[in-house]
Amino acid sequence: MALKEPGFAERQQTAAKAKQAQMEKLRAMALANEAQSAERQAARVETAKALQIRTAERKNANRVAAERKEAERAAEKARQARAITEEKARKDAERVAQAEADAALKKNQKAERDSKYAARKARQK
Repeated sequence: MALKEPGFAERQQTAAKAKQAQMEKLRAMALANEAQSAERQAARVETAKALQIRTAERKNANRVAAERKEAERAAEKARQARAITEEKARKDAERVAQAEADAALKKNQKAERDSKYAARKARQK
């Protein structure tokens, strides 16, 4: 009977050996997983660094583009202000010239009237 049925101690020993074998198997898998995990973690770190670099480059490019646009806007505003100032100066000069022309015309008309008046007076005498 002893040959057919293992005793309690023998069953306990067999269970301990099986448990030990399972533990060894888990340790081996854990070591393999640790190596793979370390590789995956290194790949993640590299990917994250590359992403940070690309993000920084994109932000820098956007900042440079925004600064360039702002400079273009400022230059356009300055050009418009200069054009407005030049137009105003031209209109002022035209107004002054027109006023001088009007004054000269009135002066000539008065001189003509005065000469006609003087001629009429001279004829009447």
